Amino acid sequence: MGCKTPRMTTETINATTSGTWTLGDLPVNRLGFGAMRLTANADGSPGDRDRAVAVLRRAVELGVNHIDTAAFYFSSLRSANELINTALAPYPDGLVIATKVWAGRDPSGDWRWASPAELRGQVEENLRQLGRDHLDLVNLRVPRSGQTGSIAEHFGALAELRQAGLVRHLGVSNVSPAQLAEAREIAPVVCVQNACTIGAREQLEFVGACGEQGVAYVPFFAIAGRGREAGATGTEHDPVLTVARAHGVSPAQVRVAWTLGLGAHVLAIPGTGDPVHLEENVAAGALRLTEEDMALLSSVPHV
Repeated sequence: MGCKTPRMTTETINATTSGTWTLGDLPVNRLGFGAMRLTANADGSPGDRDRAVAVLRRAVELGVNHIDTAAFYFSSLRSANELINTALAPYPDGLVIATKVWAGRDPSGDWRWASPAELRGQVEENLRQLGRDHLDLVNLRVPRSGQTGSIAEHFGALAELRQAGLVRHLGVSNVSPAQLAEAREIAPVVCVQNACTIGAREQLEFVGACGEQGVAYVPFFAIAGRGREAGATGTEHDPVLTVARAHGVSPAQVRVAWTLGLGAHVLAIPGTGDPVHLEENVAAGALRLTEEDMALLSSVPHV
C-alpha cells in the first residue's frame, strides 16, 4: 500500500492542507464543517450547548472557513443557526456560511416543503437566526420525490432573491444532472450538494461532470454512508479498514480523504459535535490517498 501520510499534531492540523476552491467569488478551504450534528446526540437527546459552541470556535481556529447549516437543523433545545451565531458572531472575514431552503420543519419538528412564494420567508428566517444581512450561499434542497421533476419555479424564485441582494450565490441539493442544467439556464450555480460516499458509484459520473462545468460538488453523508441522518453504522468495509491501517488513520479519515480525492472541485463538510472528531476530520484534509488506495476503495459494495 502507498506511503503513510506524515502524522499531524494539534499544532499542524489546519484546513488549509486540504487545498482551496472558489465558490463564485468566495474562496474556501476544501475541508469544511457540517452543522447538522451539533444539535442532538446519537440517541436524539439535545447536544451539549457549551461543547457545540466550543467545537464551532475550534473549527474556525483550525482554518475551517466553510460552514454548512440550515434553519431545519434543530432539536428540542438546540438550533444550529443560533449556535453558529452565538459562537462566531461577529463573523470573521472570509467565513462562508451556506444554508438550504425548500425543505423546512414546523415547531413540532414535522417536515414540510415550501412553495416558491414561501422561499423568501425561509431565507429571512436564516438571516434572522444567523444575524446576517445577506446569505453567502443558499442551496435549493430538492425533495426525494422531486428528483425527476422540474425545479424551475422554485429555483427561479430563489434567483429573484439573489437579484434582490438577500443571497450572494446559489446552489442545488439532492438533484439530477438534468435539474442542474435546468437551474443553470436560470441563474449561475456554484455548487451541487448530493449524498455521496464510498460505494455510491451512481454519483461519480455526476461528480466529474460538475468539475467539467466548474461547479463545486459537496457530498453529504460521506462518513455516515448507509447510516445517513443517524450517523455511521459502527461497521466498516474491509477495503476501508485496510487503507486506514496502511496510513495509520481512522476509517472516518479515509472517507474524508476519499471525498477530497474525487477532484479539486470536491468539498468535504464532515460534521461532529465532538472536539476530538473535529480535529481528526480536519487532519484528514492532509491525507493523500494513492491511486492504489482509491482503486481498492472502489471495490466497496454499492450502497
